[in-house]
Amino acid sequence: MRIQAFHHLAIQVRDLERTAAFYRGVIGLSEQVRHYREDGTLRSIWLDVPGGGFIALEGCSGAAAIDEFRADSPGFHLLAFRIDAAARAEVERELEQHGVSIVHRTRWTLYVRDPEGNRVGLSHHPVDAG
Repeated sequence: MRIQAFHHLAIQVRDLERTAAFYRGVIGLSEQVRHYREDGTLRSIWLDVPGGGFIALEGCSGAAAIDEFRADSPGFHLLAFRIDAAARAEVERELEQHGVSIVHRTRWTLYVRDPEGNRVGLSHHPVDAG
C-alpha cells in the first residue's frame, strides 16, 4: 500500500455550528462545504486543512466523554496543527482573546480543547521558539 497524503479526519460533534466556529475563528481553517440530510437539517461541515485534506465535523446526539488530558486509554489522543515557532507568543495571545484556555503546554506545543472537549495541539516541534 502506498499512502499519497492525508485525506480527512471526521470528528463527531453535538454542536456543529459552535465547533465549526472554533475551527474557523480560533484555528483559522476555512469552511469548504456543508452537507444536509434529506429533511434539510445540517449533517456535517467540512473545513480545509492547509497542506491538503480536510476535517469533517459530523453531527451526532450522544454524550461526550471528556477525560483528563493525559488519559491512559487507547484511541485518538489529539489533533495537532503546525504553527511557526516565532509566532508562539502571538498564538497564545490569540487564544486568550478568544477565551480559549491552554490546558497543557510543553516546550514545543500548546494544547487546548475544542468546544466539544476534543484535544487540539498547536505545535512547532522540533523547532524551538525564537
